[in-house]
Amino acid sequence: MGIPHRPRRSFLTALSAGAVLITAAPMLAACGGDDDSESGGKVTIEWMNIATTEPSQSLFPKIAKEFEAQNPNVTVKATALENEAFKSKMTALVASGDLPDIYVTWGGGVLKQQIDAGLVKDITSEGSEVLGTMTDVSKKPYQFDGKTYAVPYDMGMVGFWYNKKHFEKAGIDGPPETWSQFLDAVRKLKDAGITPIALGGKDKWPGHYYWSYLAMRIGGMQAMEQAAQSNDFSAAPFVQAGEKLKELADLQPFQQGFQNAGYDTPGGQAASVGSGKAAMELMGQWAPTVQEDASGKKLGDDLGFFPFPTVEGGQGAVTDVFGGGNGFAVSKDAPKEALDFLAFLMNEKNEREMVTSGAFMPVVKGAESALDDPNRKMVAEALNNAGGFQLYLDQAFPPAVGQEVNDSVASLIAGKKSAQQVTESVTKVAQTQ
Repeated sequence: MGIPHRPRRSFLTALSAGAVLITAAPMLAACGGDDDSESGGKVTIEWMNIATTEPSQSLFPKIAKEFEAQNPNVTVKATALENEAFKSKMTALVASGDLPDIYVTWGGGVLKQQIDAGLVKDITSEGSEVLGTMTDVSKKPYQFDGKTYAVPYDMGMVGFWYNKKHFEKAGIDGPPETWSQFLDAVRKLKDAGITPIALGGKDKWPGHYYWSYLAMRIGGMQAMEQAAQSNDFSAAPFVQAGEKLKELADLQPFQQGFQNAGYDTPGGQAASVGSGKAAMELMGQWAPTVQEDASGKKLGDDLGFFPFPTVEGGQGAVTDVFGGGNGFAVSKDAPKEALDFLAFLMNEKNEREMVTSGAFMPVVKGAESALDDPNRKMVAEALNNAGGFQLYLDQAFPPAVGQEVNDSVASLIAGKKSAQQVTESVTKVAQTQ
C-alpha cells in the first residue's frame, strides 16, 4: 500500500523490497481519460496509485473490475508505482500540465502547488455525496480555502508504540501523560538496562515528529496556524520545542548507532522495537506492520500505543493530533466517471474490506467498527475525537521547507544545531518559497 505520510517512505523501502516500478498497466503515455460520456461512448479512466504491495496490490484491481462490470462503458486503466517512482513520474507530469484522471496525493504543500497551477479539480460540490460520508479529520489534508480537492482512502496519526513488558520491567505504571513523566520513563528504562527509544536517524524524517509534536503541545494549534500563514517559525513555541527535544537527546535515549540507522532497514528503528531491543518508537499507525516486516517478529499483545504527551504549561491538548493519510485527487479535465469510481471505491462494502485487511485506517464515518485490533481502535478513536489536526510538517509545506525541517531537527538531535538555529534555518527557507 504506501504509507500515508511517507510518499517518500512507502511501507517504506521495507515493503517495496527494492522494487523500482511495478505497473498494473502500461505506463501512461498521455494522461487524462478519453471522455465520450456525453455521447454515451466508451470512457477510459487513468488511475495512478501506489498499490505495489499487498493487500492493495490485489484489492484495488478487484474493485476496479467490479466497477467496470457495473459500468460497461468505462475502462479503468491502472498504473501502480512504488512511492519514489510515483513521485518522479508525477514531477514530470506536473511539468507537462497533463495529470492522470485520478492520482494519489498526500495533500499539503505539493497538492497546493498543483492546485495553484490549475491542474486539480475542486470536488467540493461534485463529490459532495461521497465526501459527506467521510470523517472531517480525514479530509483536512486536502482542503484549502474552504474547498476540497481529494477523496481520502486512508488516515492516521503519529503516537508512541511501546513494549508493555519493558515498561513493566522498568517499573513504569502506565503510559506517560506529560512530558516530564515521559522523560522520567526514559530514565527508568535506562536504569533497567533497556534502550528507551529507537530512531531512524539516517532517514531524518522520524526525528521531525518530536519537534513538531512538541511545538503543537507548547503553542497549541494557533502556533502551527500562525507559522503556516507567516512562514515564520521563530516564535517561542518552536524554539522551546527544540529545547525540549535537546533535553530528551541529552539523556541519550536512542539505540546505539541510531544516526546511521534507517527507519525500516535491518537493525533500524522498526526492527529494534519489533525485536524487543528498544522500548518505544514515535511513529504512525503503520508501525506494527513495519516492525514485524523488518524484524521478522511480532510483539502481539505486548505492543501498546499512547498519544504524544502534553507539555506542562503548554496550550496544546492531547486531542490535537499530528498525522496524515492517503487520498485520491482528480485532474481538472477528468471525466465525471472518475468521481463515480472514487465513490464506488469508498462505498461501505469496499471500505470495510480495506479496513479489515489491516493495512488501512477508516475514513468513512462508522467504519471504525470494522477494527478488531485494540491499538488501531485507539488510533481511530483519537482521530475521531481530534480537537485539532496538523499534517506532517515535511508535507504541509513546499518540499524545500519540509527537507529543511528534517535536516535541521536531525542536526539538533546530533548536537550540531541549537534550538534557535533550527527555527532560523527553517524560517529562512520558508520565506524564500
